[in-house]
Amino acid sequence: MKLLQFEINGRRWAMLPLDYYDELCEALEDASDAEAMRQAQARGGQTFPSSFVERLLLSGENRMRVWREYRGLSASELARDAGVSTGQILAIENGASSSAQTLRRVAEALDASIDALTPPSSEEHRNQGS
Repeated sequence: MKLLQFEINGRRWAMLPLDYYDELCEALEDASDAEAMRQAQARGGQTFPSSFVERLLLSGENRMRVWREYRGLSASELARDAGVSTGQILAIENGASSSAQTLRRVAEALDASIDALTPPSSEEHRNQGS
């Protein structure tokens, strides 16, 4: 790789090919992402694969079902762990409303927040888009 070094007004400069510059920027971004992940893990934060995040946020699928499947649970296993009926789990996954207590139990069983299990309200969705 050819690197041109020069000085202007006492300040040293380097000029390099654009494709090498792009590679350096990408490597720096990857390193920054890796450091952010290490810091989140050090604070006790969870990390998730991109396929899970895409399903959760972009697919339009029921968020509770996505979480349940990510945790490797059947509807009956989640119901047992949450202390609710399998019918309640399936009903919620098919769009039925639920009590805050049921959602709290399910969220605890999935090690997720209630907010993570429910879609954003239309007002929140509008605000996220702006």
